[in-house]
Amino acid sequence: MLSDDDRTRLLEAATLAAARAYVPYSHFRVGAAVLTEQGTVHAGCNVENASYGLTICAERNALFQMVATAPRPIAVRAILIYTPTPAPTAPCGACRQVIHEFGPRCAVLCVCDGPDQIATTLDQLLPAAFGPRSLD
Repeated sequence: MLSDDDRTRLLEAATLAAARAYVPYSHFRVGAAVLTEQGTVHAGCNVENASYGLTICAERNALFQMVATAPRPIAVRAILIYTPTPAPTAPCGACRQVIHEFGPRCAVLCVCDGPDQIATTLDQLLPAAFGPRSLD
């Protein structure tokens, strides 16, 4: 379970990241923040590209920031996804797969400007996932 302090740190980081999103095509801002087992927070935003397939989601951006800067071993305890929308948005399938690589049972919180939220775990969002153990 996340402490109120951890939730606040994640929300602040994800909200700031969403404000920095590069979204000239969809205008759909997303910010994500990852909390590692060591207690560090890594944030990312979505970055669009005119060649849509090259766009990166906020969740993967945050995870890749974590990989680039976090001490090893890397383990994700939680990820918070923020959208400045009336309803929360869950991570896409590609992001779920990448989250699984680092936090197969991590908490997933999706929040927005409205009162609703999604509070679940990655293994509930991506049951029977393919991951590192599949390669053993």
